[in-house]
Amino acid sequence: MRVAAWNVNSIRARLPHVLRWLESAEADALCLQETKIVDDAFPRAELEGLGYVCAAHGQKSYNGVAIVSRTPPEEVVCGMPNRRADDPQARVIAATIRAGNERARVVSAYVPNGQNPDSEKYGYKLEWLEDFRDYLSAERARHGFVAAGGDYNIAPADADIYDAEAWGENILATPRERSAFRELLAAGYSDAFRLFEQEAGIFSWWDYRKMAYLRNMGLRIDHFLLSEELAGRAKSCAIDRTPREWERPSDHAPVIVEFDAGE
Repeated sequence: MRVAAWNVNSIRARLPHVLRWLESAEADALCLQETKIVDDAFPRAELEGLGYVCAAHGQKSYNGVAIVSRTPPEEVVCGMPNRRADDPQARVIAATIRAGNERARVVSAYVPNGQNPDSEKYGYKLEWLEDFRDYLSAERARHGFVAAGGDYNIAPADADIYDAEAWGENILATPRERSAFRELLAAGYSDAFRLFEQEAGIFSWWDYRKMAYLRNMGLRIDHFLLSEELAGRAKSCAIDRTPREWERPSDHAPVIVEFDAGE
């Protein structure tokens, strides 16, 4: 099974890119983040024209996640059942995806950015990550084969930052964020990218400013976490920079993982 995750930074603006990428990506499923669109306006018809079925959990102008797959998503759940009811932010959607004789629980997640360590949004991010850890633990207990892909807004290690010394302990790389990421792994998951030997300087996000992409001043903040049951079946994990070079791109690049999942 081949599954991808991509923060498209508005599905309205990036729909031509998504369609173009899917035409050649051979993805069984694609997890989208920052769709920034209400569910009724999600471009289902265009994606269905390529043979994909959509499950979306969105909101107007902000956040929003979706899963598109070649087979109808099953057991779709929007949001985290353990999350407090008064949180309106659309940041998680999960579905069971089938490809031939393979089956996996796929989660599309958009972790809060946190803004800066002195802001209320930073506290919200850490609180949200605690709930997400418990959620992933429950998903693993129920489904076994779980692939949670998305924009985690955390660079887990210095190797995931173009210049860790210059970046320092700023947002996306603070000790508490990195500790929270390790707690996600401790729930029985592996960082799929680090299961394989990788070249240095591979990132998934580059700021639009300061010619960051051309200078490869990036961070690896988009990840696939694979449950222990699935990690041993992983075949590859890579970041596709190609769409970042297209006109008016998202500031993120897709992450692709391949694995063999049992029935």
